[in-house]
Amino acid sequence: MAKPSLKNIIEGALLAVGEPLSIDRLRNLFPDSEMPEREAVKAALAELEYDYRRRGIELKEVASGFRIQVRDELSPWVSRLWEERPSRYSRALLETLAIIAYRQPVTRAEIEDIRGVSVSSNIMRTLQEREWVRVIGHRDVPGRPAMFGTTRKFLDYFNLKNLDDLPSLIELRDLEEIHMELDLKLPEEVPAAEGSETEADVPAQEDDPV
Repeated sequence: MAKPSLKNIIEGALLAVGEPLSIDRLRNLFPDSEMPEREAVKAALAELEYDYRRRGIELKEVASGFRIQVRDELSPWVSRLWEERPSRYSRALLETLAIIAYRQPVTRAEIEDIRGVSVSSNIMRTLQEREWVRVIGHRDVPGRPAMFGTTRKFLDYFNLKNLDDLPSLIELRDLEEIHMELDLKLPEEVPAAEGSETEADVPAQEDDPV
């Protein structure tokens, strides 16, 4: 029986693991005596990308590495395989996430200044529990407030290789377009008291599995 090609081994690994794999992790699939060079792995990945160009799946490079995924344009059909409803996030949560993504490092007070309302603790907790946002330092001012930034999981979730892949603010008129660009789900509008946010600012538990 012929030994599988490097391309087929990489393809099998990416299909089996269900998460992005870096070039180093792909190389570590092999014993030291057979470990391929980085350029050989890159060439095999390029072949896979070419093979998939007219298929329903694609090879996507994100922050954590490479993964095989269904093409976005097929989601209206593929999503019917799952009965549960997709996660829905409030406008307040999405605006907070967008501000952190574009203005990081940013403090909670700075987020509130930009939005014009206070930010619910539930929103910040949800973003951190999702591991989309983390504390990356403290501002050197009285009180040393925490500064927030996005994470590698944020990039992976939104199919971004790095922050440079975010749509340019010059090309976007407002935060609504950021929501659309990142393909996020907005819930029905929920009235809230002026200058404050409610429990509706975070997704319901049954709609937002961790």
